[in-house]
Amino acid sequence: MAMNKARANVRLPPEVNRVLYVRNLPYKITAEEMYDIFGKYGAIRQIRVGNTTETRGTAFVIYEDIFDAKNACDHLSGFNVCNRYLVVLYYQANKAFEKLNTAKKEDDLQKMKEKYDLKTPGRV
Repeated sequence: MAMNKARANVRLPPEVNRVLYVRNLPYKITAEEMYDIFGKYGAIRQIRVGNTTETRGTAFVIYEDIFDAKNACDHLSGFNVCNRYLVVLYYQANKAFEKLNTAKKEDDLQKMKEKYDLKTPGRV
């Protein structure tokens, strides 16, 4: 009980959240190995390991508790797994969607230009 009361007064940096984004993982790492590594720091809600050519070597680790996620991030950044040093970051949805949003805006702009037959200066 005292632990929870002490935690209530702790102010975490705004980027800290329960979702960690992990890069530089060995391609052959299994979900079980991920649970072994990350589970030492607290209860895990979900782990999603990348399985496409674009997402291989990455994973999302979602903790039940934000303090466990912070502890894992603090301790596992730079952790050596099969001669690869893990890069552990807090997942930031706004940054992840910035690229998508920019591409969508460019696409929308192009459609508007075509719809209204607008020419961009310098282009034919």
